Amino acid sequence: MKIEAGIAAVVTGGASGLGEATARALAAKGANVALFDLNEEKGQAVAADIGGVFCTVNVTDDASVDAGFAKARAAHGQERVLVNCAGTGNAIKTAGRSRHDGSIKHFPLDAFNLIVQINLVGTFRCIAKSAAGMLTLEPLEDGERGSIVNTASVAAEDGQMGQAAYSASKGGVVGMTLPIARDLMSEGIRVNTILPGIFDTPLLQGGPEHVKAALAASVPFPKRLGIPAEYAHLALTMIENGYFNGEDVRLDGAIRMAPR
Repeated sequence: MKIEAGIAAVVTGGASGLGEATARALAAKGANVALFDLNEEKGQAVAADIGGVFCTVNVTDDASVDAGFAKARAAHGQERVLVNCAGTGNAIKTAGRSRHDGSIKHFPLDAFNLIVQINLVGTFRCIAKSAAGMLTLEPLEDGERGSIVNTASVAAEDGQMGQAAYSASKGGVVGMTLPIARDLMSEGIRVNTILPGIFDTPLLQGGPEHVKAALAASVPFPKRLGIPAEYAHLALTMIENGYFNGEDVRLDGAIRMAPR
C-alpha cells in the first residue's frame, strides 16, 4: 500500500517515542494521521505540528477506543493504516524476599493484569475495531484494504528478571500476529509486528547518563540506543511492502537480553 496524500492512519501511543516518530513519518508522506494517547498536552502539540488530529484514548476502555475511532474517522475518513505503539511496563519479581524484613511476597496480580490489559488486550482491542472499519473500504488495485503494525518487544523472546508481565504481554502480541493475519487474509488486511530492542524513548531519556551508556554498550552493533525514526522506517516498510504479512521482526542491533 502506497502511503500518500489522502490515506488515513491511526497511531496509538502517538504523543511520544516510537508512536510520535511513526506519526511524523506517516504525515511526511502525506497521510492524514490521528494520534491516540492519554497525554493530551503532548498529543495536541504533535498533532498540530503534523496537521493531524489528537484523540484522548485509553486503550483498556472500549468506550474510549470507540470514541477515538469515531473522532479520527470524522476528521479523516476510515483509516487504512493502524500502528499500535501504546504500551507500558513494570519490573517486579514473580516471588521473593523483602530486603527490609525478609518477608516473602509475590507479584501483585492486579499489577500483572494491568500490563496485560494495556499491552496485549489494548492492542487487540484497537486491531479488532480498526479491522472492522477497514472491511467497509473498497479494496485498492492489489486487493488490499489496510495494513496493521503492532509493537511487541525483544522481551517477548528474552525477557529479563522482573519482566514476567511485560514479557507475557509482548509475547502475546507476537503470538497473535499470524492468527490475526490469517483471520483477515480474505479481506485484504495485512498484519505485522515489530520487536524493538533498547530505544532512546522518553522512558530512558530521564535516566542517568551512565545507565544509558551501559545499555548502549551492550548492543552488539551499532553500539548505541535505537532511534525512534528507525522504528518508524521499518513500520512504513511493513505498510508499503504488500508481501510483508504475518511477520514478527526484531529491530535491536542483534542484542539478546541478559537475565538482568
